[in-house]
Amino acid sequence: MRDNDSAIATTTIAVGTPEAPATAAPDPSAASAAPDPARRSPLTGGALLAALGVAAFSLTFPATAWALEGMSAWTVVMLRSVLAAVLAGGALAVLRVRLPERRHWAGIAVVAGGVVLGFPLLTTLALQTSTTSHAAVVVGLLPLTTAACSAVRTGARPSRTFWAASLVGAVVVIGFAVQQSGGAPGRGDLLLFAALLVCAAGYTEGGRLARHLPGWQVIGWALVLALPVTVTGTAFALSAEPVRLTAHSVAGLLWLAVGSQFLGLVVWYRGMAAIGISKASQLQLAQPLLTLVWSVLLLGEHLPPAAPVAAVAVLVCIAVTQRSR
Repeated sequence: MRDNDSAIATTTIAVGTPEAPATAAPDPSAASAAPDPARRSPLTGGALLAALGVAAFSLTFPATAWALEGMSAWTVVMLRSVLAAVLAGGALAVLRVRLPERRHWAGIAVVAGGVVLGFPLLTTLALQTSTTSHAAVVVGLLPLTTAACSAVRTGARPSRTFWAASLVGAVVVIGFAVQQSGGAPGRGDLLLFAALLVCAAGYTEGGRLARHLPGWQVIGWALVLALPVTVTGTAFALSAEPVRLTAHSVAGLLWLAVGSQFLGLVVWYRGMAAIGISKASQLQLAQPLLTLVWSVLLLGEHLPPAAPVAAVAVLVCIAVTQRSR
């Protein structure tokens, strides 16, 4: 098996040797003595990894708001990707990871366009006019968008119960967003809706690739592939737009680069590979509620009264989708 296929767990077959003949019956528990975390039950394995990714992503909007205190939107987006690419590229080089097979590069390009460039740029531009709490609930539609994209791309056919629970969760999120925005979507909402589409495509393709490559290599190669664009964009942005470094702006940028752009996607893609793109995507229904909490704690935004009700409804939907077949 190639190194690039190490995302798929392998099993070893014990054979007899002159020093240790295989005379005893195999121990059924031996195969599970040291299980791959992503091959355990969905609750303790892949779902846990995907949940860690969601937790990392829930801090993205507050971190972006902090970064925008000292930098422009273009500088934030391009610089975060360059820093993440340096981290990922360094890991790829130190571990001497071979280049992906030619058949994987088209998918990696989709990940780069959707997750590395498209979603960060569109959401960062939207946050110039929208609050993090409002953006969070709009992007709450991402699970349903990802599930639909997965069904089209991979031929997945989730059950009717799965789709019903997903639609209910989406309705809750939409109702929450409309109630908060007064029913009048603006430019920021249009940017966020566009971000949903490109991110869903990137998540779907990344989840598919993570069945053949380790999750960290999927996002790592996507970051490296986008490097010519992000380095050029960073140079132009820094020369044209002022930068005022503050504790908030530096902390926000570092989290975006290390947590959101790299480590979060590593565990997210690995989780999707283990439990399926559609099921993993439904865990993101909790992301808007987590972001609302961070918005209050880190940014001092007012928590909408409807948030607890929405949280209970969303968590019920998550439980249903995770148990459905």
